[in-house]
Amino acid sequence: MTWLMLLGALLCMLCVGLGAPDSEGFPPRTPHNCPHKCVCAADLLSCTGLGLQDVPAELPAATADLDLSHNALQRLRPGWLAPLFQLRALHLGHNELEALGLGVFANASGLRLLDLSSNALRALGRHDLDGLGALEKLLLFNNRLVHLDEHAFHGLSALSHLYLGCNELASFSFDHLHGLSATHLLTLDLSSNRLGHISVSELAALPAFLKNGLYLHNNPLPCDCRLYHLLQRWHQRGLSAVRDFAREYTCLAFKVPASRVRFFQHSRVFENCSSAPALGLERPEEHLYALVGRSLRLYCNTSVPAMHIAWVSPQQELLRAPGSRDGSIAVLADGSLAIGNVQEQHAGLFVCLATGPRLHHNQTHEYNVSVHFPRPEPEAFNTGFTTLLGCAVGLVLVLLYLFAPPCCCCRRRACRCRRWPRTPSPLHELSAQSSVLSTTPPDAPSRKASVHKHVVFLEPGRRGLNGRVQLAVAEEFDLCNPGDLQLKAGSESASSMGSEGPMTT
Repeated sequence: MTWLMLLGALLCMLCVGLGAPDSEGFPPRTPHNCPHKCVCAADLLSCTGLGLQDVPAELPAATADLDLSHNALQRLRPGWLAPLFQLRALHLGHNELEALGLGVFANASGLRLLDLSSNALRALGRHDLDGLGALEKLLLFNNRLVHLDEHAFHGLSALSHLYLGCNELASFSFDHLHGLSATHLLTLDLSSNRLGHISVSELAALPAFLKNGLYLHNNPLPCDCRLYHLLQRWHQRGLSAVRDFAREYTCLAFKVPASRVRFFQHSRVFENCSSAPALGLERPEEHLYALVGRSLRLYCNTSVPAMHIAWVSPQQELLRAPGSRDGSIAVLADGSLAIGNVQEQHAGLFVCLATGPRLHHNQTHEYNVSVHFPRPEPEAFNTGFTTLLGCAVGLVLVLLYLFAPPCCCCRRRACRCRRWPRTPSPLHELSAQSSVLSTTPPDAPSRKASVHKHVVFLEPGRRGLNGRVQLAVAEEFDLCNPGDLQLKAGSESASSMGSEGPMTT
């Protein structure tokens, strides 16, 4: 019995010392097929910055986002992506890849993003990008690309953003875009290359939405008059690719690097350019005015019937039937575009893109839509009321002119009137036929003059009055107090007054 107890205690001590299989002493299990030193999280696999010279042999089949950037990869094996049937994004930037080769992306039909930036690629062959039919973004900037095959992008039917900046390309075919379909292409970055010759007619024929995303700055472009007028028009239209990098658009005036000038800042170089050759390069857009809350319908007019019609909104959204994501714009069965309730967000450039067996890929029709708020309707103008009001106001003014006191104004219950000025008045020219004369001279101390008597002096006129008596009025004549009226003779009648004396009645 004692032996059994000792045996049980020994077993308990062993269990405590070793611990359970799921205790914290055991290291965490590594996900299935996760490469050494890589990080696996759900459908993400990151092997960045490990100095890898080759792709790991085993990769998790559930990987949707694979990051192999910042390594030393020099080559990619054909068919290496076969196990990754769920792959959507592949990051291969900042490696040492010099070439791709046939079949490298043969099993990546679901890939949406491919980053090949900052490598050492010098050329793209005809079949280097085969198998990427669903690719939407391709990053090839900061390589050493010198040559692009004429059909290097022919299988990328869904590509919308292509970045070829910071390379050594001396030419690019804008006619067929090296096999690209302009139906979806919204961004084409060719900045910081060596493009010294560009076909202006090919640039002008591009769809308007692609012109908005065509970056050509930091290239040794020629100082061509037609190219200058074309870029100037794009700048005036507010195309973002030209507007945002206006200072970096340069050209060579004398085909030497030292003669580089800025397109939009050195207009003297283009003073002798005539705008006549630039006319007709682009088909002018049609300007439409719409009111907020009203309906609008746009038709895609093409020279021949189109098999497929798509629209591009001012927000760079590709519109196909049934319409926009927010439901405010509808694409009808005949290819026309209908907006039931116009809002401010619908202002801008709408581009219709028609494709078909007899249509070139860049046949477009542009509508520049301006949205305005409706003006409030003015109130009806009642002419009868205004005529009656005018007559009433005129009658009141006439009555005031005829009957209102001309000069008196009351202040503190006393009527005080203004004095006539000292300048001669018409009263000096009046003739008096009879006068009321005081019986007592004004200077008699014994008699008090009546306040109701008016004193005048009569004198034959000397200025053509024909013997009439001139009425001389005192200097201050108060119309409101006629009792204070004093009439006196002028200076010319002083002698007559002294001889005849005053006359009283």
